[in-house]
Amino acid sequence: MFDVEDRERIRELLIEKARSDSRVVAAAAVGSSASGSDRWSDLDLTFGVASGVPVAAVLETWTQTLVADFDAVVLFDLPVRSTIYRVFLLPGVLQVDLSFTPAAEFGALGPRFRLLFGEAVEHPPAPPPSLESMFGLGVHHAVRAHLCIERRRLWQAEYWIHEARDQALSLACRRVGLEMSHGRGFDSLPPAVRDRMAGALVRSLTVEELRRALAVTTAGLLREASDIPEVVSRLRPMLEELCRPAPI
Repeated sequence: MFDVEDRERIRELLIEKARSDSRVVAAAAVGSSASGSDRWSDLDLTFGVASGVPVAAVLETWTQTLVADFDAVVLFDLPVRSTIYRVFLLPGVLQVDLSFTPAAEFGALGPRFRLLFGEAVEHPPAPPPSLESMFGLGVHHAVRAHLCIERRRLWQAEYWIHEARDQALSLACRRVGLEMSHGRGFDSLPPAVRDRMAGALVRSLTVEELRRALAVTTAGLLREASDIPEVVSRLRPMLEELCRPAPI
């Protein structure tokens, strides 16, 4: 496993490389690198690319450097608007996330952004998803889980129960003011909330167990959406019906 010293050494080398690359006009630490990193945190850096310079070209030369100098392996790319995110894995299981954006659009897209050099543009904060849409997505997942159970597609049913459970937990995070994305707030939820949702974990791939876990999950969805009582009252009978086996 990588040492914190190794991570910080690589971080400083990458920042120095950015300062010496004339095509890179700004840099920032994002994610856990911007605040709150711990022993296990990965390395997240984002860069602004000079006007007229193709982002893909800069990313390609940086990739060659990481592969040659740090024995990095490319895991995947994630294009988002004009930004390209590339995720690397280095020896010691150090994950390095680099992203490159045209300078005219380079700026914070979330709260964890710390400018290292250059300039950043101000982006309006993205509105959080509505309570109605989050609840609706969870209901969708629960319905898919029910249909998969009835079709005896048990692995797929477990997948959808998992998705619905995570949506219920995300609703709980929203209610108490915790971060919702990628399960970051789940461990900080009040113990009573976590304990009630623990039963939503699927313990075996049997029809009976999947129905039991789905019942706990749907109850959690209904509970965490209590601030929209009209929608909940209309959907409650349908969700409760999901937990009963279909007539033969």
